[in-house]
Amino acid sequence: MNVIVPTQEKQMMSIVDKVRHGERLSLEDGVFLYQSDDLLTIGQLANEVAIRKNGKKVYFIENMSLYFTNVCEAHCAFCNFRKDEGDPGAYTLSGEEMIAYVEQHFHPGVREFHIVGGHNTHVPFQYYVDSLKALKARFPEVTLKAYTAAEIDFFSRISGLSYKEVLQELMKAGLESLTGGGAEILSDHYRKKMRVDKADVSQYLDVHRTAHNLGLRTHTTMLYGSIESKEDRVRHLIHLRELQDETNGFLVFIPLSMQPINPKAGIRRRNSAFEDLKTIAISRLMLDNFQHIKAYFINIGVQLTQVALTMGASDAHGTIVKEKISHAAGALTPEGITREDLIWLIKGAGRIPVERDTFYSEIKIYE
Repeated sequence: MNVIVPTQEKQMMSIVDKVRHGERLSLEDGVFLYQSDDLLTIGQLANEVAIRKNGKKVYFIENMSLYFTNVCEAHCAFCNFRKDEGDPGAYTLSGEEMIAYVEQHFHPGVREFHIVGGHNTHVPFQYYVDSLKALKARFPEVTLKAYTAAEIDFFSRISGLSYKEVLQELMKAGLESLTGGGAEILSDHYRKKMRVDKADVSQYLDVHRTAHNLGLRTHTTMLYGSIESKEDRVRHLIHLRELQDETNGFLVFIPLSMQPINPKAGIRRRNSAFEDLKTIAISRLMLDNFQHIKAYFINIGVQLTQVALTMGASDAHGTIVKEKISHAAGALTPEGITREDLIWLIKGAGRIPVERDTFYSEIKIYE
């Protein structure tokens, strides 16, 4: 008797076979996984890849998110953080003001400042250089992970310097890594429709390429859950995978779940838990040349983050202290988390918590 295997099941079996034999997944494979409702198989497969790459270790860092200015020339449709100069709540901090803020919240375990902000045309490029210099002078032992690729492109425009020259100036001031923001969805059609009036697809990738060629290891993201198609998401991952093939400069990929502008928005305006977990798992499967996929509790919540650690994620982010951008957009999650809670969360998923630095050097393993 012949057993007839449904086409969908055959395609899933083909993907399982590819992953287990270390073969790269195609655009069609990625789209198929997004269209499948077999989350358990996708998650199990992603978990196998994560364990193959990192064992049962899940990484976290003691860090602080800092925002020097929220004044921004861009008007991205999804952003509620930006302000125009003179708006209520608009601010631009000096280095001294930022140091005063940090000293209120700082403790000796903090290893990284995560620095992003608006594209503020009311201050010169030197302001952004001096901001880093001030922090590095006061906290020399803390790694400066600063600015998005879109900010680097903006600095290039206002200064007349090339990407390479901008990055070199910032590196002299203490820059050690770039943040991953500004990627949104790497599709020109999406960027036009969502009014992403900042670095385009090729510029975003070229900033990271330039940074990698200068010896900087960087982070990268995808903001999903608005108008993009499933194919757009997979193409985004392939853009990043191709650049990683070229430079091997990315440390981690961070899927960012889109937040509604209004914190009171109902569940139908938010990504489902199913979609969040599937995106993390598919990212792990598509990005075969990335060491880590991050579960970002700020956007998906701490409990779903814990589940994500069994579906492909090997990084639980960090303590943060006070996150502002996702919360300005309506995130309902905590603004930060303690080291003890992170350790509890990771152990609760049957994983081994590992405190790291920005570059994934292991500081302490919590067996």
